[in-house]
Amino acid sequence: MRTAGQSRLSLASVALGVVLLVAGSYWGLARAPPEIFMGDVQRIMYVHVPTAWNAMLALVFAFVCALMFLFTNDWKWDNRLEAAIEMGVVLSILLCTQGAIWAKPTWGVWWDWDPRLTTTAVQVFAFGGILALRAFAADPMKRAVWSAVACIVAFADVPIVYFSVKWWNSLHQAQSTPDTVSSAFHWPLRINAIGILFLWTGLVALRARLGALRLRGELAPPDGGPPLVTR
Repeated sequence: MRTAGQSRLSLASVALGVVLLVAGSYWGLARAPPEIFMGDVQRIMYVHVPTAWNAMLALVFAFVCALMFLFTNDWKWDNRLEAAIEMGVVLSILLCTQGAIWAKPTWGVWWDWDPRLTTTAVQVFAFGGILALRAFAADPMKRAVWSAVACIVAFADVPIVYFSVKWWNSLHQAQSTPDTVSSAFHWPLRINAIGILFLWTGLVALRARLGALRLRGELAPPDGGPPLVTR
């Protein structure tokens, strides 16, 4: 019953996230005024900036999960770690794609080896490499420990991504927040940010449940007896 309730809650979170994302995107695309300098090109900000915020949040959560597994050896943290890294990589890839769409009309190129873009690409490959490591590690304990340590190492790039526009001469503008944009723009930003937050947290919870079911099968005794772990 508890598992069914948790699944329903996760699905409700995903559904709420989709509704908020649709509402925020409609507001940003159809109701918010065009930006005075960039015009309608600026509208991608309503998904690009919330995607950036949530990509970093997902990877921060992955970092926390890695630490918690190493300190507790509780498998639930490994399941959450895998799910959070997957979501962080997906959001980071979307972030790079959205940035390229914005960069072409703004900078005249799809890609530039700008500090923000370069460190974000490193972020994608670093955490994507952890997923590849997990795919090749057959032993559950080695897989969990190796990926937790690798996540902690890879996480060093996350604050570098965030502060890159402050530390180096960057084409990329400084971080956007609801406090740094006009009031006509910040509500779509807030709604989409909350929508993506609900969406990825619900998906992470569902994906972690799938990981727990896989782990149960991996740790089950060969004689068909009860699994070695039940968490």
